[in-house]
Amino acid sequence: MHHLIIQCTCLLVIILFVVMLAQKIKIAYPILLVLVGLPLGFVPFLKGIEIQPDLIFVIFLPPLLYEAAWYTSWKDFWKWRRVISSFAFLIVVLTSCVIAFVSHSLIPGFTLALGFLLGGIISPPDAVSASAILKNVKVPKRFVSIVEGESLLNDASSLVVFRFALAAVITGKFALGEATLSFVLVIVMGVVIGLLVALIFYAVHRWLPTTANIDIILTFITPYVMYMAAEEFHFSGVLAVVSGGLFLSSQKHVILSYRSRLQGVNVWEAVAFVLNGFVFILIGLEFPVIIKDLGPDGLSTAITYSLIITGVLILTRLASTFGASIFTVFISKYITTADPNPGWKGPLMLGWAGMRGVVSLAAALSIPELLPSGAAFPQRNMILFITFSVIMVTLVVQGLTLPLVVRLVNMPDPDFTVSAEQQRQMVRKKLSKLALQLLDDKYANHLANNNMIKALQLRLSADMELLKDWEKDCSEQRADKFYHDYRMIMDDVMAQQRQLLLTLNKKENISDEIIRHQLELLDLEEEKFRQHFEIG
Repeated sequence: MHHLIIQCTCLLVIILFVVMLAQKIKIAYPILLVLVGLPLGFVPFLKGIEIQPDLIFVIFLPPLLYEAAWYTSWKDFWKWRRVISSFAFLIVVLTSCVIAFVSHSLIPGFTLALGFLLGGIISPPDAVSASAILKNVKVPKRFVSIVEGESLLNDASSLVVFRFALAAVITGKFALGEATLSFVLVIVMGVVIGLLVALIFYAVHRWLPTTANIDIILTFITPYVMYMAAEEFHFSGVLAVVSGGLFLSSQKHVILSYRSRLQGVNVWEAVAFVLNGFVFILIGLEFPVIIKDLGPDGLSTAITYSLIITGVLILTRLASTFGASIFTVFISKYITTADPNPGWKGPLMLGWAGMRGVVSLAAALSIPELLPSGAAFPQRNMILFITFSVIMVTLVVQGLTLPLVVRLVNMPDPDFTVSAEQQRQMVRKKLSKLALQLLDDKYANHLANNNMIKALQLRLSADMELLKDWEKDCSEQRADKFYHDYRMIMDDVMAQQRQLLLTLNKKENISDEIIRHQLELLDLEEEKFRQHFEIG
């Protein structure tokens, strides 16, 4: 245990430095973590650290899914629900079928059931890597919404396919009608259980005397309860976490206090960052484990099969995205769709954003080594190597070239004709206008007698004057210069205020608790300032 803790600490330090390097050279950190993990897998000190499927599915997956669901826009999710559902379910099933028949035809001794097993493993794209890559490029909001929404659901559908295919390989039997009914039942009941658990936690947050710390701990417990409750009854734990997470997220301003929301955001960001870092570097560390049983001859053959199947996988996703676009144009004649003419640019970007991740590798590693009869599980080493290769090729090749594809396509945002900066100023102006009107109409007496209320009115009026500057000249270059000067001066003011507080803290007649409280308020003010002027 002591050795394992030291190993994990070393890995965490490596992850931090790799992420800093990725930010420096402007490469998505999942790609760099996987590449760094490859040689680390051969370092003797780090040997023995392997991906445990149960660890991924039970410890890592629930909080990562919950965090993604918590910050997913329900408005965008519902707007693009048809596209997201088709990508997460229909395209996953279609991809599994294509991979099943291709691998069955390509690899000697590879049965159709093994093909479906492989298809279920490698069919779901990973959104963490796509989101990390897309942060560095400017893409339409709808594109990000569809990619993130798809990733919330596709793990569930692919793991259900994997579960039925694994049962078919082990038992040698497969009934299509029974499997279809079970597929629907697993999905529906997973959603139902997730919502039921979410309602219980909703009641706890809403009506019990919780504090910010208790609320945050409860948010960590929630995804595990959802996942394990669904899996206990052999339903989809993934969909339980996603559905419950989306519901609670939509109610967070009702069930959580402002302090719980502020502290929870910071805690969850740090935890999700560490978990994602570990899972991506663990992919690279698995390389020696994957190749150890193949042998030199088997390795060259496995590489050939892997490259062919990876190519088929990429082409299938591209064909599916363009097919979905064509179908949308057709069906828009009969029903109302979010976009009746998607064109080719969006489908191309969506098709190329098909990087695979750790869920695929964890599923492959969860394949038992032996059948119930005691015989070795057929083609297990080949499935593991193909899965690893698909993850590596899609992450590195598609991940590194996705920003280039986005820039070449150069798709304008069809949903927001007003820039993000203008949207932000418009919202802030409406908020200030509402507050000023409320003060004039409802609290006129207070304005005449209360200097604090007068100061509030002056501050809101100053905000309104500040926002008028944008209306005078919508030049982004001028706005950037204006905000740069404002940020520079405010940074200096807050730095000087912080230094004054630290100086005052040395005086014996001023309480350390008072100074600490003022420093916290200053930190909050700085965070508010940066949120106002650095998001866009």
